[in-house]
Amino acid sequence: MHDKPLLVLLALCGLAVVAILATGIGGFARGGEFNRRNGNRLMRWRIIAQAVTIAVFLLYLWVRGH
Repeated sequence: MHDKPLLVLLALCGLAVVAILATGIGGFARGGEFNRRNGNRLMRWRIIAQAVTIAVFLLYLWVRGH
């Protein structure tokens, strides 16, 4: 019962990772000024978003197990 909000949060985190990844790949494919300005920043944000997603996933598993 208490795990449903965590499941929604986990889905939102996953969607955020996908959105950041798609933006990064799109910018890399097009190249140009956008990629030069934002390529590394998007990579850092993706890694942070993935870490948060993994933390939420582990919290979800922990709550689900209890």
